[in-house]
Formats: sequence, C-alpha cells, structure tokens
Amino acid sequence: MSATAQAKKLNKRFAPSFWEHDWYILKSLRTSIDSFLALDRLTDNARVVVDMGCGDRPYESLFQSQECWYIGCDLGGEPDVLLEPGRRVDLPDDFADGVVSFQVLEHVWDLDWYLGECHRILKPGGWLLLSTHGTWLYHAHPTDFRRWTRDGLLGELRDRQFVVDRVQGVVGPLAWTTQVRLLGIRHVLESLSVIGRMILLPVIMTMNVRMILEESLTPDSIRNNNACVYVTLCRK
Repeated sequence: MSATAQAKKLNKRFAPSFWEHDWYILKSLRTSIDSFLALDRLTDNARVVVDMGCGDRPYESLFQSQECWYIGCDLGGEPDVLLEPGRRVDLPDDFADGVVSFQVLEHVWDLDWYLGECHRILKPGGWLLLSTHGTWLYHAHPTDFRRWTRDGLLGELRDRQFVVDRVQGVVGPLAWTTQVRLLGIRHVLESLSVIGRMILLPVIMTMNVRMILEESLTPDSIRNNNACVYVTLCRK
C-alpha cells in the first residue's frame, strides 16, 4: 500500500467523510470513543497506553495529544510490539495504565490468550477500553470468528477477571439494517462501471441522512441490546 493510500485509510477511520459508504458507523464509533475518554477522564493519569491490535493506528493521535506513551501491537505490519497468538506479549506485567482494543475482538480465536494478556500488562486499577461488533456482516481481517450480544460480551470480560464499569451500544437496528442495505447497493452499483459510480454518491448521502434520522428515533432501551457495536470500559 502506498503512503498516500495508507494515510487515506487512516484518516477514514479517524475522521470519516459523509460521502463514504460506512461514514455513519465510523463516525458513531469515533464519537463513542471520544465520549469515554472525556467523561471518564481516562488519559488524565495515563502515561502508557497499549493498543492491542493497532492496525494502521488510526486513533494514536487521541492519546499522543494527551502526552501518553502509545504502544501499538499487532500481528504484522510495523508495530512497536509484534503479537503472536498464544505467546506472551513482549511487555512486562503491570506495565500499562490503559489498554485499547478497537474492532479487534471479533477477529480473535483464543480469547483466553488475548484478554489474558490485556489483563496481565495492565497495572492494578488500570483500564481497558474495548469495542467490538454486536451485529455486522462477515469481514475477514484475515479471519472473523464472533458477534456478541451485550450480555455475552460482558460475560466474556468478567470471566477474564475484568470489572465492567460501563458499556454503550453504538448504532441501533433501524440504522444498521440501512447500513447493511447500503453495503449491498454499493457492491451492485460499483459493478456497473461509470454509470453505477455516478449514481452511488447520491445514494450514499441519502442513506447516510436516513441513518441519522433512524438513529434519532431509536430508544436507548432498544439500542442497548441490539447494537451494531458495543464499546466497553473495564478495570483490572
């Protein structure tokens, strides 16, 4: 991937554009992450933050801007620390003030290893900010193993010795069903060459407006148990 393409991909996750087909999901996830960081003042006393599955490091600047030492870990690419499934991460016990995991858990087969390492490297009282899918289409990266209910995700975290502080459902069923339809429409229109691509942009923008309206009509009680993404804050 060229440097320009990589920068574009990173910026899409951090600050998605309204004419992108997955704008609403990415914007809503970013809003939720910002909310947790601000309301829970996670970076006030966090000097070391470890990203367990950093990918292209789209959220790195959120922590560097707060003068945190951000350490990116992943299976490949050029991470600060290389992850090898089933093996101890090359970081000390009780090392990090915070661990972040954004849209990674659904790609992890061995939850005991992954969540166990998140727990091990955290200082006592340290926090884990984690997001993963409730409802979404299959997306291999390079694999895709799970989706969670709210209760199921919280149970997995508690079984691995985390204390759950708060959980937020991101994007309810009215909007995420529209998002799934938009993904299908995009696939069809992009196959129709120039004409399809000309039609695609107004379709994307119309559907994005629709998702805004649908989400505004969705009660929290529905979203909390039927979310596209769950964002959780836990403590060691």
